[in-house]
Amino acid sequence: MSSTKQSVTVIGLGPMGQAMVAAFLDRGYDVTVWNRTASRADALVARGAVLAPNVKEALASNELVILSLTDYDAMYATLEPASAALAGRTLVNLSSDTPEKARTAARWASERGAVQLTGGVTVPPSGIGQAESSTFYSGPRQVFEQHRPALEVITGRTDHRGEDPGLAALMYQIGMVMFWTSMLSYWQAIALANANGLTSADILPHAVETANSLPGFFSFYSERIDAGLHMGDVDRLAMGMASVEHVLHTNADAGVDTALPAAVADLFRRGMDADHAADSFSTLVQLMTNTEA
Repeated sequence: MSSTKQSVTVIGLGPMGQAMVAAFLDRGYDVTVWNRTASRADALVARGAVLAPNVKEALASNELVILSLTDYDAMYATLEPASAALAGRTLVNLSSDTPEKARTAARWASERGAVQLTGGVTVPPSGIGQAESSTFYSGPRQVFEQHRPALEVITGRTDHRGEDPGLAALMYQIGMVMFWTSMLSYWQAIALANANGLTSADILPHAVETANSLPGFFSFYSERIDAGLHMGDVDRLAMGMASVEHVLHTNADAGVDTALPAAVADLFRRGMDADHAADSFSTLVQLMTNTEA
């Protein structure tokens, strides 16, 4: 009785790609790799990975191909010269880019006989291979289910969001909207603390407590926003306007860069100008959704 050993190709060996290859090797997969800078594969080859001499042979080696590239432009630059080898391949594209570019790339792959599963990994390289980590996927459900065991090697949790190849990219970018803005707000708080003689360690407990309070606000406002309810019964935009101006002036008085708090204040001011002073500050969602408002 014979069995077929699981195998996969990984193209792109930045920190994320290297972590994925290591996770596959740990699970006993045969792994073929390719990277523009071949030396990045040295440690992985020493562990048992096979370095393909070119992209065409990397594609030809396995039906399942994981792409871990900077963006979709890098994907085209990498795969286009070897596009004749794409037929019959499943491309799990974990490269970061926009939903529209994911949809365009899925059509591009289909025209060349391949199928794209778009993926959005929600963890850094240190989270790859962990059971609690998760990745969004979208594209053909049947293809997703066929390769679910391999996808669960990358992250233990896999969330298929639908057939539209752009949905996984959308969910990923939603997370990035929150991550980058939140981290910048923390940098802003540290800069303000430093300007007043405090260290990041001094404010860390307060920062963590503040961050931990946010899920409650998310849940409370989510139901109201979906119902179109922005009444000012628990908060008013005018109150928020005063608060964000205090934040802006506090940073200015300390000589700290005010680009971020000024942008926040400007958004609140636009809401005030649109006659929402007595409404909840959640009404800013409508302002942000409709850029012509």
